[in-house]
Amino acid sequence: MSTNSSTMPMTPPNELFNLDNPVFCCYLFWATVLVVKMLLMSLLTAVQRFRFKIFPNQEDLFFKNTEVQFNDPHVERVRRAHRNDMENILPYFIMALIYISTNPDATVSCNLFRVASLARIVHTLVYAVYPVPQPSRIIAFGCMLLITFYMAAVVALRTLSFV
Repeated sequence: MSTNSSTMPMTPPNELFNLDNPVFCCYLFWATVLVVKMLLMSLLTAVQRFRFKIFPNQEDLFFKNTEVQFNDPHVERVRRAHRNDMENILPYFIMALIYISTNPDATVSCNLFRVASLARIVHTLVYAVYPVPQPSRIIAFGCMLLITFYMAAVVALRTLSFV
């Protein structure tokens, strides 16, 4: 491990981004959970479409006496939750990888990854699966958002001297 003229120790990337690094392994596990969760949102949208016989395209009309529809509240709720996932989980993935590059503490990092992931699962449950009144959704949403901002702040503070 070499040190830069600044106070930040430099760890080679091949030591940070491999399966020997517990922080990276924890990230990989929880990122996989979130990817699977996002994929399941597509299936949940399809389930809602069939459950309520709501289809957006003429060729998708499997049932007699159905018409093309776009604004069913059940389908749109799941679609909004899915869109919210993409707007929040994808930036989180990028920020978390950048955060790992700063060689953070394993306990803190793994707990951040766990809480952020569980918060997004809760967000989906209280928004798309079993709607619950606020503030449940905003708390779940805010957990990942704050964690992402925290990781961004850590990265910024650790790299500020290089700017």
